[in-house]
Amino acid sequence: MTPAPLWRSGWLRGVVSAAILAYLVARIDMGAALAALVQVDLRLLVLVLALVGLDRGVMIARWLVVLRSSGQRVAMKSVAWIFLVSSFLGSALPASVGGDAARAYTLSRRTNDASEAVASVAVDRLFGVVSLAAVAAVGGMVWGTASDALPLGLVWAAAGLVGAGCLSVLWADRLLRRLLPAGWHGARIGAAMLGLADALSRYRGRRPALAGVFALSVLVQVLRVSQAFLLGLGLGIEVPFGYYLVFMPVGLLMLLLPVSVAGFGLPQGVIVWLLRPQGVPDPLSFALSTLIVLTGLAGTLPGALLYARRKER
Repeated sequence: MTPAPLWRSGWLRGVVSAAILAYLVARIDMGAALAALVQVDLRLLVLVLALVGLDRGVMIARWLVVLRSSGQRVAMKSVAWIFLVSSFLGSALPASVGGDAARAYTLSRRTNDASEAVASVAVDRLFGVVSLAAVAAVGGMVWGTASDALPLGLVWAAAGLVGAGCLSVLWADRLLRRLLPAGWHGARIGAAMLGLADALSRYRGRRPALAGVFALSVLVQVLRVSQAFLLGLGLGIEVPFGYYLVFMPVGLLMLLLPVSVAGFGLPQGVIVWLLRPQGVPDPLSFALSTLIVLTGLAGTLPGALLYARRKER
């Protein structure tokens, strides 16, 4: 049996998460962080959990728009089931990558079209990242300062590069046919790569659907930023909403990287670092980042219940 690549290793993710958490624990007053956690405003916490449920619903609708635009007539109930269960599995697998792989695999088993299944998940994820870049760019305009950890020019440049890089995937068919040796085109792996590239390229002609996917993606990111803002208020953190628009996309992007276990570690370290210029004490920043991760995990509980019911059957 071929060993898994290093970046997919559970040991590697565990070591990275543990190392970053150990670094934070050694430098932050954990007693103060725990005290802040238990004193969070419960009314705001309940509101945040409701928003978590809402953003899951919007993400399911977004993926459904992608699927419908490609002609895949999967029942909405099945789409919701696949998304929720895959999100739960992704909380234990390498960040969002594991969840996306489970989503694409399950869909391909139900539709018998692996290329279209993978392409639908890839487009859904790519527009999620593009919307993060867009929100960060808007946040930079709203905040408009060069004195923080994220200068305005850097925010705009990074947002532009991320957005352009993601959208360029829709032209993968042309690029791959130029780069892939001609002898590989008929081989199994080459044909699979070209089939996926062709499936992705077909979305170029589905502009109305992509516009809807982008709008829903922006809504998801605004909901997530709002969740963080409300959690911050619940902890007594007085940072303007405009700054959340700048730093939260970075924290959410860290959640997508396949180098942590369930979002613990790297995203927390980044959020603590980005809140320092606003004068937020590290214990409060750590408490906020922990609540962001925990409320996100709470959103995977419906998938856990669905998965457990299927196992029982």
